[in-house]
Amino acid sequence: MIYFDVTKSGDAGHRSGLMRVSSRLAQELGGRVTPVRWPTWDRKMTADDWFFTAELFSEAERPGITEFIARAPGRKGGIFHDAIPLKFPHITWPQSVARHPGYMKLLAGFDRVWAVSKASQAELAGFWKWQGLGKIPLVEVIALGADFDGGARLRGVVDRATPLSRGILSVGILEPRKNQMLLLEVSEQLWTQGIAFELDLVGRVNPHFGQPIVKRIKQLQRKFPGLRYHAAAGDAELAALYAGARVSVFPTLAEGCGLPLLESLWRGVPCVCSDLPVLRENADGGGCVPVTVDDRTAWADALRQILADDDRCRELRDQARSRALPTWAEAAARLGRDF
Repeated sequence: MIYFDVTKSGDAGHRSGLMRVSSRLAQELGGRVTPVRWPTWDRKMTADDWFFTAELFSEAERPGITEFIARAPGRKGGIFHDAIPLKFPHITWPQSVARHPGYMKLLAGFDRVWAVSKASQAELAGFWKWQGLGKIPLVEVIALGADFDGGARLRGVVDRATPLSRGILSVGILEPRKNQMLLLEVSEQLWTQGIAFELDLVGRVNPHFGQPIVKRIKQLQRKFPGLRYHAAAGDAELAALYAGARVSVFPTLAEGCGLPLLESLWRGVPCVCSDLPVLRENADGGGCVPVTVDDRTAWADALRQILADDDRCRELRDQARSRALPTWAEAAARLGRDF
């Protein structure tokens, strides 16, 4: 039996990266898993059972989980996403900052851990070493899926006769880490220079840090009607936005994996992204334009070029459509080999 943790993801009304991982893995594993919630699950496991979680947790949030990890029969497996709350505490939810050290230490008591990138794998190993933990589980990298909604991938060579849109799409929670402020500043600069394009921002608002970004969006919307904000776009609306986009942009400061990059490529849309090592793990395969992190001039130049050069944009779209991309079915199959 595989007891699959849906304590948070089962009732989530949004599509954050963490929720996406939980929901898509559960969907692809299908009847092999039994969904469970803390604390209503009775936790009666046998030595042949697995408890699996892709969620974040702590003893304070889930009383008894420390004892469960240490004493309950059966095996425990989990997904590790990132150490961002430890690296960027000043722009991370206070609850996440308080929870994360204990969460990462509890993962050391699991039997298997799968990291979402090589960068995250190294972060977890470094934390455990810093903590002086002797007995630790095997940590392998698992490739997360690009097929966010289970829809078919867009393939084939781009028709050179079909005009390209002028739409730019940015997906991610509104917060300083995702760096929408830089994107808004660059967009205002380009619009002021007379460059025509539309910008769609998709993502819920971080309640601690997101309001200044919302305020700035509203200010710019009064001047530039091509700026649109979608606070709660579902998968169908997101797919439609990708279908109308020339390019996606991902100016993030830190990521565990960077699902919006992969999901954009799945829909055949190139991605202009931050030149972070963790994003380069996927960006270097083609269809992406890495740009110096948080460099306003470099971002303005990159977006200006992608808007002006149709041939280059079509070349990137061809790369996005033809390169290898991971799927959630493959991710589930990878887990299934160990369960």
